[in-house]
Amino acid sequence: MDPEIEKLRKPGHKILDVIKNRWSPRAMTGEEISDEELMSLFEAARWAPSSFNNQPWRFIYAKRNTPEWNDIFSLMVEFNQGWTKNAAVLLVVISKNTFDHNNKPAHTHSYDTGAAWMSLALEGTSRGLVVHGMEGFNYEKAKTVLGIPDGFTVEAMAAIGKKAPKESLPPALQPKEVPSPRRPIEEILMKGKFRS
Repeated sequence: MDPEIEKLRKPGHKILDVIKNRWSPRAMTGEEISDEELMSLFEAARWAPSSFNNQPWRFIYAKRNTPEWNDIFSLMVEFNQGWTKNAAVLLVVISKNTFDHNNKPAHTHSYDTGAAWMSLALEGTSRGLVVHGMEGFNYEKAKTVLGIPDGFTVEAMAAIGKKAPKESLPPALQPKEVPSPRRPIEEILMKGKFRS
């Protein structure tokens, strides 16, 4: 257990350490990660549950210092480019909108892809990597630049890398480089019917 997380995060009920340890730092070293380690993250995503076992998730990635990097890097807003420039891998998460077996709408394609994303993030966390998801990028440009066909939804992007000290970030970001709190369970849990 990371001592900083132990100090800042106090779950109200017992949970696995890997879940409590997962957060979204921005400080990364810029060091490469091996293909073997990266493929283990995708392998974890592969085993996520999905409706009809359709497995709608797809991942488009680029490792730093490769020809594909600039295409994916260029999709992000300037703020996210400011800290993702030190990532080892950039990732675009997409989902297939229909079932393979009957080509009908798969209403849970985003939900199922979120499960795969979380599996990937937890595997990365268990390995001590930064796995930071984001929405600050141009979704339409992603479809065009990456050749994503109709019938697929661009869901999110992520940056993956080795953790660096917060001092490696621009001064304005350093105070934000702490594990965030969570809403009390009473705010997210409703018995029987919706309440606000």
